[in-house]
Amino acid sequence: MLVRILYVSRAAGPQTGTVTANILAAAQAYNSAHGVSGVLCQGQGLYLQVLEGERGEVNRLYAHLLQDRRHHDVQMLAFDEIGQRRYPDWSMAHVSLPDDDAMIRMQHPEFDPYSATGAFVLQLVDELLAGGHRITAPAK
Repeated sequence: MLVRILYVSRAAGPQTGTVTANILAAAQAYNSAHGVSGVLCQGQGLYLQVLEGERGEVNRLYAHLLQDRRHHDVQMLAFDEIGQRRYPDWSMAHVSLPDDDAMIRMQHPEFDPYSATGAFVLQLVDELLAGGHRITAPAK
């Protein structure tokens, strides 16, 4: 059974290029080996992450991520059983959310992922992916 988890968390420290590169490298390697796909949006002190795959694999990964000290205030926004993956070609795509991102500020000035619905946040992730923001190459 395929599932999708969407969660939000706050960065425990600065979201530097080194921290992001380490997260992405580990995620892409682990996810490729375990059949997990997804997207990581990071910036503005937040992480938004979507994970897709077999229920057991996604649950194990999420339990591991809850213990990661690089973030805190982790809240699951959505957990869904799915018929197909939304991001099948990405072991972990990356979207950067710069502090001065005009698209987010103008189109979603009220955005607070902790009070938004999971459906709204997932739609925003899709907008960010489609909007030409910096994304790493797909890894299979």
